[in-house]
Amino acid sequence: MYKKIISKFIKENVTVATAESCTGGLLSYSFIKNRGVSKIFKTGIICYSNESKIKFLQISKNLIKNHGAVSSQVAKKMSENLFKLTNCNLCISVTGVAGPSGGSDKKPVGLVYIGIKYKKENIVFKKYFKGSRIQIQKQIIIFIFKKINSLI
Repeated sequence: MYKKIISKFIKENVTVATAESCTGGLLSYSFIKNRGVSKIFKTGIICYSNESKIKFLQISKNLIKNHGAVSSQVAKKMSENLFKLTNCNLCISVTGVAGPSGGSDKKPVGLVYIGIKYKKENIVFKKYFKGSRIQIQKQIIIFIFKKINSLI
């Protein structure tokens, strides 16, 4: 699935940047493991901590304080600010709780927000995934590739 989508992006010159938290680089790797992707993949930022979200993506401390790092507001701001930094056609952000711990009643393990900014649209998806940490991370990547394939 990935190769076909990436070939399509290369053919249409759709540049890509990622900002990842709970996937820890797996999304970027899903792109860069493919031949020829250097033509479109520009940047992958792993902003796992709140401090890195603030420093590298200019997410405001108040936004994180008021909504939490795992929120639709932060996911949206991550993809918006990634676009400002990279000017890529497609900017993807991921923030969530991959587990096995770290969840709460309001934000359980498996809760993920995915921001996808393409052209003038910036859509945030709220999803719940089940399984081990790596299973959740892999499900996130599959979901993202399905969504970006339908957008472009």
